[in-house]
Amino acid sequence: MSRKKEQATEALYIKVHQDDNVAIIVNDNGLPAGTAFASGLVLVEHIPQGHKVALNKILQGEDIVRYGEVIGYALRDIPEGGWIDESVVALPQAPTLESLPLATRVPAPLPPLEGYTFEGYRNADGSVGTKNLLGITTSVHCVAGVVDYVVKIIERCLLPKYPNVDGVVGLNHLYGCGVAINAPAAVVPIRTIHNLALNPNFGGEVMVVGLGCEKLQPEKLLLGTSDVQAISLDDAKVVRLQDEQHVGFQSMVDDILTVADFHLQRLNKRQRESCPASDLVVGTQCGGSDAFSGVTANPAVGFASDLLVRCGATVMFSEVTEVRDAIHLLTPRVVDEQVGRRLLEEMAWYDNYLATGMTDRSANPSPGNKKGGLANVVEKALGSIAKSGTSAIVEVLSPGQRPTRRGLIYAATPASDFVCGTQQVASGITVQVFTTGRGTPYGLTAVPVIKMATRTTLANRWFDLIDINAGTIATGDASIEDVGWELFHFILDIASGRKKTWSDQWGLHNALAVFNPAPVT
Repeated sequence: MSRKKEQATEALYIKVHQDDNVAIIVNDNGLPAGTAFASGLVLVEHIPQGHKVALNKILQGEDIVRYGEVIGYALRDIPEGGWIDESVVALPQAPTLESLPLATRVPAPLPPLEGYTFEGYRNADGSVGTKNLLGITTSVHCVAGVVDYVVKIIERCLLPKYPNVDGVVGLNHLYGCGVAINAPAAVVPIRTIHNLALNPNFGGEVMVVGLGCEKLQPEKLLLGTSDVQAISLDDAKVVRLQDEQHVGFQSMVDDILTVADFHLQRLNKRQRESCPASDLVVGTQCGGSDAFSGVTANPAVGFASDLLVRCGATVMFSEVTEVRDAIHLLTPRVVDEQVGRRLLEEMAWYDNYLATGMTDRSANPSPGNKKGGLANVVEKALGSIAKSGTSAIVEVLSPGQRPTRRGLIYAATPASDFVCGTQQVASGITVQVFTTGRGTPYGLTAVPVIKMATRTTLANRWFDLIDINAGTIATGDASIEDVGWELFHFILDIASGRKKTWSDQWGLHNALAVFNPAPVT
């Protein structure tokens, strides 16, 4: 990655790869026509911050190259120093899946990183939580209002008696009835809701509130399958609001409170203890991305991901549509051909899912992504995968599955912030790192969400919402390695409860959004 800077005007641009014929403008308000760089490049028009400038003349139909990869084709002649926005870039075809190389360039294991620990809550199954929460699972959306009502009572009346418990979470969702419960794709939401209850931050304490007449009966929800750990009814407490024992609303409330109190007593006995960093399960995600995401925040996350993998920890990256166009860069990195085939299966499944809905990957990116300089989903994907670092991909998960291995894992999810976050929680993350260039107050109740800004302007403006600023990488004030190490240490502090993320300090938490690709009846 190279920068060109002229001291008199402080004009900067970033060229990522030696083969690139475009660069992005670094300056906060963009640069006006006539701005000259030491390289001799002169802007022929105003170019906003983060947007691309042509480093040489690009003729109509020629490749537009960023990250050393073709991100599109010029729809008209673009002069040297000209602005390249999405209107002049034709979207290329996605890489075909049939002939991609599998496990041809498997990265050698990085040197082990030993001695790093955090203070976590160890569970009976060996997993380790970063929070100590009571999770109340719901089998159908009909009961969400009742659960929300009771959660407020628990927070007000019960939690003060249990100082070691961090909080209570109603695991509400829009699933459970009015759906084709036996459709093949129904396995996704059912598995997700099931595994949400098993997130390590809930300490193995499972309680379910159901209605009674729903299609997703609690027994079906708790049932195990080939890839889902069964939850015994002896271990889970179930409250059904339609049970004849309940006479009036207060009876339902009292029943839920009694069950909650039972679990809170058990959770209150949990204590933080020193655990190796290998017990961490960290999810990575980006949202409100911009052209800086792939050169500042995401590479810093990738460096921290490598550090975590070196510690023996588990790191997940996701977002199928923001991986699909860079899949040819990932398949050589899988640990073996079997993992490679699983990766291709998830890409093909999602291609079909989009086609069934009569759309394709061009529906991504968002207007904000484009305003931030991203021309199309190809450019976005090439920056997104930087979060994965350089380690070998050791496992691929379908939406909502839990990992069976440690290391770098691809957990297939939609790219939607809310859906991806929910699916990663179901897959067992206990901390999430979220990069953003445009800014978002997104947060999760179940796991702490660390926000990293791609630009210093955003970090300064949202000083009490952004946890780490990666914008210093763009200006040369810090390196990717510097910010990566900062993030790594911050993850350990957050996981230990020594520090709080801004989203947790303000209580900014989004509702769960369970992925349901199956029919609604």
